[in-house]
Amino acid sequence: MQTRVSRRDFLAMSAKGVGAAVISYGLMGCSSDSDKYVKADFLHGIASGDPTHESVILWTRVTPEKQGEAKVSWQVATDSNFDNIVTDGEMITTAERDYTVKVDAIGLRSGQGYYYRFRTNKKYSVVGHTKTLPQGEVAKVKLAVMSCSNYPAGYFNVYEMASKMADLDAVVHLGDYIYEYDAKGYGSERAEELGRVSEPKHEILSLTDYRLRYAQYRTDLSLQNIHKTTPFIAVWDDHEVSNDTYKDGAENHDEKTEGSFEARKEAALQAYFEWLPIRPWREGNHEQIYRSFQFGDLVDLYMLDTRIIGRDKQLDIKRYISSSGFEADRFRADVTNTDRTMLGQEQLTWLQGQLLQSTAKWQVLGQQVLMGRMLLPAAIATRRLSVEQYATLGALAKLAARAKANDPTLTPEELQKLAANQHLLTPEVLAALKLPNIPYNLDAWDGYAYEREVILTTAKSKNHNLVVLAGDTHNAWANELKNTKGEAIGVEFATASVTSPGLERYLNIAPEKARATEAGIVQLVEDLKYMNSRDRGFMTVEFTHQKVSTEWHFVDTITSKSFKALEERYTKASTKAGEMKVMMG
Repeated sequence: MQTRVSRRDFLAMSAKGVGAAVISYGLMGCSSDSDKYVKADFLHGIASGDPTHESVILWTRVTPEKQGEAKVSWQVATDSNFDNIVTDGEMITTAERDYTVKVDAIGLRSGQGYYYRFRTNKKYSVVGHTKTLPQGEVAKVKLAVMSCSNYPAGYFNVYEMASKMADLDAVVHLGDYIYEYDAKGYGSERAEELGRVSEPKHEILSLTDYRLRYAQYRTDLSLQNIHKTTPFIAVWDDHEVSNDTYKDGAENHDEKTEGSFEARKEAALQAYFEWLPIRPWREGNHEQIYRSFQFGDLVDLYMLDTRIIGRDKQLDIKRYISSSGFEADRFRADVTNTDRTMLGQEQLTWLQGQLLQSTAKWQVLGQQVLMGRMLLPAAIATRRLSVEQYATLGALAKLAARAKANDPTLTPEELQKLAANQHLLTPEVLAALKLPNIPYNLDAWDGYAYEREVILTTAKSKNHNLVVLAGDTHNAWANELKNTKGEAIGVEFATASVTSPGLERYLNIAPEKARATEAGIVQLVEDLKYMNSRDRGFMTVEFTHQKVSTEWHFVDTITSKSFKALEERYTKASTKAGEMKVMMG
């Protein structure tokens, strides 16, 4: 028997309200269609998300034949034939909300799977499957983690592969669900050939633009498939607004030519809440997105906004490098400034409170950017030298130094090698080799060191098993997280992208040199245990009371709809509770 929950009870249960979602209270029975409502069809699929112990958000969008009001009904059942319907209802949707439908189906049972569907004008949507969160003692939780799906860059084969997994409890999407660029922008080199040219063709700025871009993405059948099979727990990153967004601006926004950034941000976030199955804090609040999910006694998942609500503008590493070298003291002072924030004080205080109160076996941060310390030689980080060049020229420079010091152990072969290659050691190369190790990406937590230390210290104070999930870089990573004292605090697992090109493009890594480059970077970065710089994919993270196991899954292509899993690059890592060390294999 389903429990009927009143609106007052429900609002008391929800710390953040129900926002723009209509509450589904219980069985209402069928109602007749009326000629006053426009005919419509389901062209953008269905979705569910933000599950709690007794509710879940259900989503769809209808495409009307003409402007007007469209009536949409829904049903939730324990079986795919809908013989045992547990809640249903209906609502009117209009152009004001872009004909989207969001339902908060409440009064459900914890840890149970449900089927759902929508209807308009006697036409049914496909059937979706969703799941509420478990309570009490939980033996296992399995999450799929993904991010960075650039439509023009290729087919969403990664979504398709993940949609075939029947044992997932939820999909954690860490942002860059859409990209804002124009039709010739980032990752669009083969868009016309693949039939995936961005719409609208200009860079998106207005509410209408963002809605059209979401509509295009949601016509992709692979994206529809993953949404209909598994509930999403999602946060945005920067491209849902504009590249390298911070709280009051973005790298890819020019107020002189593109108008108010605040107006653009408000339009982008409104469209996000319309098109994603996410539960807002309250009606009209499209900016606050951080929230928590409890998987019984096993996992407390905290979804963070590291992008919009509190982030200060990114530092520029080039400002600290001059002809005289790297200004380490000035850089260190800026990056550790206690006033410098990524989360903002309100969100940081909330997270600290949540961590201090958590009694779950695992404390998990679902957020956008790498938390691990990614320090690379400045010559590599600033792309003056490749990893291969750095290794070759660095070894040559050491030979030159030994020769200058009249090292008697130099062999004839070494002297011959030095004589043949001495011309490569130009003053510019020697200056680059002398630069220190620096963060390769100040858009990540390396650019916001103070708040990172606060989070690690808070987790350490409770001896938590901290796991950080990250996206954004388009590559797969495994890091050990240590505080400034070198104490092991947690681990970080980062997912590759769905389609967006990654470090292989940023550092111009040739495919045949990828493995060697990856090995070189892992060797250079102290706490880095694994990376994949070349493949598109996602990861699954499985929690038990004994350990967390992470598996990275990759596809062999995103430029053909016919694809296969890259079994030879399938990679695993695990971490035992209480140890917080990454074990590969």
